[in-house]
Amino acid sequence: MSGGGEGDTLEFTPTWVVAAVCTVIVAISLAAERLIHYTGKYLKKKNQKPLYEALQKVKEELMLLGFISLLLTVLQSSIVKICVPKDVVMHLLPCSLSEAPSHESQHHRRLLVEEEAAAAAAGYCTAKHKVPLLSLEALHHLHIFIFVLAIVHVTFSLLTVVFGGAKIRQWKHWEDSIAKVNYETAHVLKPRVTHVQQHDFIRDRFVGMGKRSAIFGWMHSFFKQFYGSVSKSDYAALRLGFIMTHCKQNPKFNFHKYMIRALEDDFKTVVGISWYLWVFVVIFLFLNVNGWHTYFWIAFIPFVLLIAVGTKLEHVIIQLAHEVAEKHVAIEGELVVQPSDDHFWFKRPQIVLILIHFILFQNAFEIAFFFWILVQYGFNSCIMGQVGFIVPRLVIGVIIQMLCSYSTLPLYALVTQMGTHFKKSIFDEHIQVGLLGWASKAKMKRGLKAATDAGTSIEGSTVRLQMSGINQKETTPT
Repeated sequence: MSGGGEGDTLEFTPTWVVAAVCTVIVAISLAAERLIHYTGKYLKKKNQKPLYEALQKVKEELMLLGFISLLLTVLQSSIVKICVPKDVVMHLLPCSLSEAPSHESQHHRRLLVEEEAAAAAAGYCTAKHKVPLLSLEALHHLHIFIFVLAIVHVTFSLLTVVFGGAKIRQWKHWEDSIAKVNYETAHVLKPRVTHVQQHDFIRDRFVGMGKRSAIFGWMHSFFKQFYGSVSKSDYAALRLGFIMTHCKQNPKFNFHKYMIRALEDDFKTVVGISWYLWVFVVIFLFLNVNGWHTYFWIAFIPFVLLIAVGTKLEHVIIQLAHEVAEKHVAIEGELVVQPSDDHFWFKRPQIVLILIHFILFQNAFEIAFFFWILVQYGFNSCIMGQVGFIVPRLVIGVIIQMLCSYSTLPLYALVTQMGTHFKKSIFDEHIQVGLLGWASKAKMKRGLKAATDAGTSIEGSTVRLQMSGINQKETTPT
């Protein structure tokens, strides 16, 4: 084979080309690895353990992608030699056969696989009067899509938490103003009676009693998430309810700082791609059949879920207000709400985080699929679909990203603190380590004490048996 051909192997490729390409690939990989390494060192230096753990989660995802890449590369020659009857691959196609591109249009695409290998694989199956289960080109495109999906998901999750965190940090002046008022001696010592119906929190959230009020409550919750989802009176009431329930002995507790730590702790869950999300990817790829417009319809799934989550979180605040308003007309001191898991779906506040995780992943899947098709096949490709289906998908994706960042995620950070139990983020890292050490030592002491008591009991029983035997011998008549 002559040098310079499109199908040349390494045997006939100039060494300087091999060395140059290898140098570029290794340099980029090392730069990415060093960037992650120094980012981790910086986060540890700043005592940002939750963000550091999230970074470790990203590294795990990159390792998984690397393994998938290696698996696809090693097994590609075997996969393309899996031959099946032609009628098997004639069903459930993303594009109809009448829209199949000509050989000339395929030739002008950017193919990153060797044409000789593809021809050899096709010839292998043709000899058996069959066709390959998956061509080299299709396998390579699938390879690229998996990488694009993972990168878009991590990027979108990061942007959501960054923008949502920025929104939550705007509440810091509420925390400071509330703390300033509470620390004033005259305010603390001044006896007061709170008229419940005149309290700002109750006036904003209480919509009356009865069946009609329940409907109005859900309607109010639905619309509230789109504008001013959290007010200062909401924040103050929920903050006081949390402090009086979980840390009554520490009225100076910094609730805002705790919320930020809890959100950072949850980020490592959001940024990962769990096994059940990969299952959804497989299902969605399977349902991408010509004429079904599957990706148009599934774009509404994260949107509907996001609206449902936002409505539920707003309704939890309304329920907290109703509990106080229905029981009291006036109370001595501050108005205090009572956190409880009963307000959440299946009494599990954690379900909200799982749903947000799925929403962000599904939205990333939609956006990643669009850009992958756009770059790989072009805007006019049959797999892209009609413009009337494309534009709504993109608009919905943008709405989901903005609504989740600026409304749903801040709501989640605040309202999920109204569960029965607090999160471990209530403690600083060194306190967490101290508590864990104390708990393990206490457990060891209990174990040693139990073992000592058991040993003492056995020893005492042995002595008593021996003394009993001696007494029996002394009393036995000769």
